[in-house]
Formats: sequence, C-alpha cells, structure tokens
Amino acid sequence: MAEPTQPRDIVLLVDDSPEALGFLTDALEQSGFSVLIATSGPAALNIVERISPDLILLDAVMPAMDGFETCRRLKANPAVSQVPVIFMTGLTETEHVVHALDSGGVDYLTKPINIDELRARIRVHLSNARSAQSARVALDAAGRHLLAVKGDGTIHWSTPQATRLVNAATGSDEGLDMVARSISAWMASRGTPGFARDASFSFSHDGAAALQLAFLGAIGADEYLFRLRAANTQSDDAILRRNFTLTLREAEVLMWIAKGKSNRDIGDILGLSARTVNKHLEQIYVKLGVENRASAAVKATNALHEV
Repeated sequence: MAEPTQPRDIVLLVDDSPEALGFLTDALEQSGFSVLIATSGPAALNIVERISPDLILLDAVMPAMDGFETCRRLKANPAVSQVPVIFMTGLTETEHVVHALDSGGVDYLTKPINIDELRARIRVHLSNARSAQSARVALDAAGRHLLAVKGDGTIHWSTPQATRLVNAATGSDEGLDMVARSISAWMASRGTPGFARDASFSFSHDGAAALQLAFLGAIGADEYLFRLRAANTQSDDAILRRNFTLTLREAEVLMWIAKGKSNRDIGDILGLSARTVNKHLEQIYVKLGVENRASAAVKATNALHEV
C-alpha cells in the first residue's frame, strides 16, 4: 500500500512581471511547492480571502498598489496575518529595506533572484512560522488566555481561548478591537512615571470592569505579551497570598520572581531597597519550603497556572 503523499506547501507569488512569474513558478514547483499567482496587490488580497498560503513572495514595486501597501493590508487580515511575507525587490537602499520590514515583511531578496538562496530562505521562514503556530496551539490547549500586540497596541495574535474570553466579556465578535483600543491607550502611557509599578490594568465594558490584563513582557522586537482573565477572578498576588500564606508585599515580590525579574528590577517596580527585597525573599523561601529563587519561581508559576 503506497504511503500517502505529504501535502505541498503553498506559496503565493505576487509580481506584475510575466517573465518573473514564469521563471519563479517553474523554480518553485520543481522545488516541491504549490504556487498561486497574483499579478497585482488587489488580486493577492482576493486570493487570500479564499485560500491561506503558507508563505507569500511579494514584489515591492508594482503599479497602483505597491508591495508595501499590499503587505500592510495582508497583515490586517487575521486569516493570513501570521503568514510570512518575503519581499522581492531591486531596491537595495536601506530606507527601502526598512520600509519592507516595517510594512510586515520578514525578509527580502534582491533581484535578480538567486533560486538556491530563495529556497533556503523559504524553508527557514516556513519552519519559523510552523514553530510559532505550534506554540500558539500549545498555549491554547493548555488553557492560556494570551494575546500579543505590536508597539502601537494593535493585536498581533491571540489564542482562541483569549478571543473567546474577550468576546464573552464584551458580548460581541468585535471584542478584540475594543480591547486593542484599551491596550493602545495603556501602551501609550508606558513612558510616564509610575508605569513599571502597574503591570496590569482593567478593561471596562458598559461601565463595569470586564477583563483584567497582565503585561508579561516583550517577546520580540515589536511584540508584547498579555495574559487575560475575567475581572471577577483573583489577581496573581491574591492567589499567591492564599496559596502560601504570604503578606501582601511578599506576594508581590514572589509574583515578580515568577516573571523572571531580578532583585534590582523588583526593587525598582515596588519602590523597595535591594536589602528589603532580600529580606522578603528570606521569608518567602521559609514559607514555601524552598532554598532558592528558581524553586520559588516554579512553585509560584504552578500555583498561578492552576487557576
């Protein structure tokens, strides 16, 4: 009995040049890819409404809608926002390369295209995209209510569990857009005094707190991770106080230990001296029955994830 063949990765090729389309299509198909063709930005946008490719090769210079605008619109579509886009361009100046990356591209190749280099870069970005997708699936399977935003507060990705929680809290399928506006306002205040002391905030809907968002840190050059919970559930420090009979300050210190912060960072966040942080740590170790911060962090993380 013949073994089933593996499905081919789908590459969407966007270029207004018939010669380039013919050359690249032949090379990609010989390399084992299925190729979709679009000769313009609008045509590419129409295709992704019906089929989600695994990777997009995008010409930067096209009439009417150029590759940069096409990429921005592709990234605004949740169905393909995580699909890697590699730009193909004869523009080699730094400003054009930066423009390509700023508009959502993960890489760029200069024309004329070297096929061996193209194959290598496609394989790398397909592998990275699969790893990222697997991580998001694993997070959701574990019940993690997580979402990531860009620096301006726009949603980068959200686990399905987080999306369902947001939609339930807002009573709307557009809940993520509402939360994004709240996050955007919060992100804009990051440089103001006292920001570091408040790494969580509430999202209100219809005049009442609906969600509690906790900032978990930066996970990329322009990617910031938040954990969500319903507003009527306990805060992290309250959970730690309940589980380990800690004082409020000890619970706050332990919470930041679990998030990987150093003693100096914790002192800055909570307005404590390094000596005071160490004193609290001594008591925390005794109450948790551990001997070091790594063991304390593991216990705290396990307690928080059981909720």
